[in-house]
Amino acid sequence: MNNSYAGPSSASADASATRRNSKRPKYSKFTQQELPACKPILTPQWVISVFTLIGLIFVPIGVASLFASNNVVEIVDRYDTECIPKNMTDNKIAYIQNQAINKTCIRKVRVPKDMDQPIYVYYQLDNFYQNHRRYVKSRNDAQLRDEKKANETSGCDPEKTAANGSPIVPCGLIAWSLFNDTYTFTRGNQSLTVNKTNISWKSDRDHKFGSNVFPKNFQNGTLVGGGSLDLNKSLSEQEDLIVWMRTAALPTFRKLYGKIEVDLKKNDIITVVLKNNYNTYSFSGKKKLVLSTTSWLGGKNDFLGIGYLTVGGLCFFLAAAFTVVYFVKPRNS
Repeated sequence: MNNSYAGPSSASADASATRRNSKRPKYSKFTQQELPACKPILTPQWVISVFTLIGLIFVPIGVASLFASNNVVEIVDRYDTECIPKNMTDNKIAYIQNQAINKTCIRKVRVPKDMDQPIYVYYQLDNFYQNHRRYVKSRNDAQLRDEKKANETSGCDPEKTAANGSPIVPCGLIAWSLFNDTYTFTRGNQSLTVNKTNISWKSDRDHKFGSNVFPKNFQNGTLVGGGSLDLNKSLSEQEDLIVWMRTAALPTFRKLYGKIEVDLKKNDIITVVLKNNYNTYSFSGKKKLVLSTTSWLGGKNDFLGIGYLTVGGLCFFLAAAFTVVYFVKPRNS
């Protein structure tokens, strides 16, 4: 009878071999979550201090943000309902689609406070869904960048080619629906020039729209969607188009039209002569003209300041509540 004893070393070797052949992760402090870690103990003093510190930081930021927003002077004038002849208020779509009707409209706005230059001129559209998936995809970025790819119109449905089959440059629904209302401004007998240079992103002008790409067959169809383009200017020079083609994420948005580089004084009356060309009546949209100054935070926006004040105030409240609870009913040591 041959009895043999392999000993403990054999058993450990078998275990090691089994572990090596196993699909489980190799044993390590990382896989076993045994790495050194910081595990803070949230004592009442620590929690109260953190909430108080956050409140001390957020409340001043909120006050400064609200102060900056309140210093922004903004004039908003909705004109789509006011610039329709009284005899066509019940048939707005027929009015806007009739090219024989003069669309000139005169509006007067009063400056509520002194407005220091530059004064930014925006147009605002409501209920216009530029973020619709089919609308956003209806463009061809390669065509916009390179004249050698002018024939590339993939993705531009339904505005790909003209009636004779030649490609449209720029193609797609976004370019086709280019905003085409125009504004001119006067103060008394003084004409206020609107500077329309550098109103788009420099990165868009330099990298997304080619300096050697020119419009072709644009708005030549029977159904005209919006504004036309200068055939003698490259796409990188046509900043109204560049601004328009940076699509908005929300159905209410503003886009920069230009800048007035003259100071306006309180109670100045600004006469606006506009062309009410753009059709927002088909989808119950609204059109507004906006004149605005800016602050170090940008345009007028109370939400940021209110948000900081709300969070800071809540933190102060929680710190005070925890302090009362700590003194009234302290934890047992």
